[in-house]
Amino acid sequence: MLNKELKLSDKIFQDDIEQKPTRDGYGQGLLIAGEENSNVVVLCADLTESTRSEGFAKKWPERFFEIGVAEQNLATVAAGLGISGKIPFISSYAVFSPGRNWEQIRTTIAYNDSNVKIAGAHAGISVGPDGATHQAIEDIATMRVIANMKVFIPCDSVEAKKATVAAAKIYGPVYLRFGREKTPVFTSEETAFIPGKAEILWESRKPQTVIIGCGSLLYNALLAAKDLENDGIGTIVLNSHTIKPLDEKKIVEIAKKCGAVVSVEEHQVIGGLGGAIAEVLAKNYPAPMEFIGMQNVFGESGQPDELIEKYGMGVKDIKAAVKKVIKRKK
Repeated sequence: MLNKELKLSDKIFQDDIEQKPTRDGYGQGLLIAGEENSNVVVLCADLTESTRSEGFAKKWPERFFEIGVAEQNLATVAAGLGISGKIPFISSYAVFSPGRNWEQIRTTIAYNDSNVKIAGAHAGISVGPDGATHQAIEDIATMRVIANMKVFIPCDSVEAKKATVAAAKIYGPVYLRFGREKTPVFTSEETAFIPGKAEILWESRKPQTVIIGCGSLLYNALLAAKDLENDGIGTIVLNSHTIKPLDEKKIVEIAKKCGAVVSVEEHQVIGGLGGAIAEVLAKNYPAPMEFIGMQNVFGESGQPDELIEKYGMGVKDIKAAVKKVIKRKK
């Protein structure tokens, strides 16, 4: 059943559930962070409207820097600002930042522990018609491996706003991952968001599997959990919005309770959230595990919902993974 203590949306399973892109939450969070701290500045690589940096640029033009199509410069300029007392947020499509400028992020930002926040927009295959070249499905892996880097992947626009505001208050590099398409808004202003702390969204009385997810696919995980409950299969759905530092204590605790794990992410199954969970379990509590995500393939052009289904990240696929991992447990 839903964790009522988290105060999720009242319309969570209704057809008319509100839908907004997580990038909208980033734009709203920038305005809040900018109001709270005058040292917050924003830089963009010629995608101000798409990445929702436009509102900040209009309100504080003296604190906004348009770098142009030069993602390496974007990271390097921000690194200098970040070690000079400013709190720079940089944004572009995730395939370009952190994709194209990964070395500059590693060396000029993370190595120097510069106080830069990297916003990767249009991540995952749900970019849809833009095709494989614009579908960032490796960025969680490449960013979480960098020393000093924190990684936040909000599940909806409300959580994205909270993650952006929280990032401004944390010293050091942070990667924030956002999507382009409208997705269900199933958390609320009162829903807990604590960096580094995973939250249980759903818990059956007798859970047989824990589904650990991040990003907008968590909604599919909740739909799957509801269907499985009706079929007599109990689950726990855990929102692991912070990939690094991962909430290892909570993950091990719930893995022991359930005895089996399914990871859900719009990313390659290699090196992302699933890989991070597997590392923790291998060290602390080995358990059967199934991985929902891109299975070592590139995406293609298509409608977002069609691609999610084609590449095995739909509700039916999550349900099948739960049933499969339970059989492996037995």
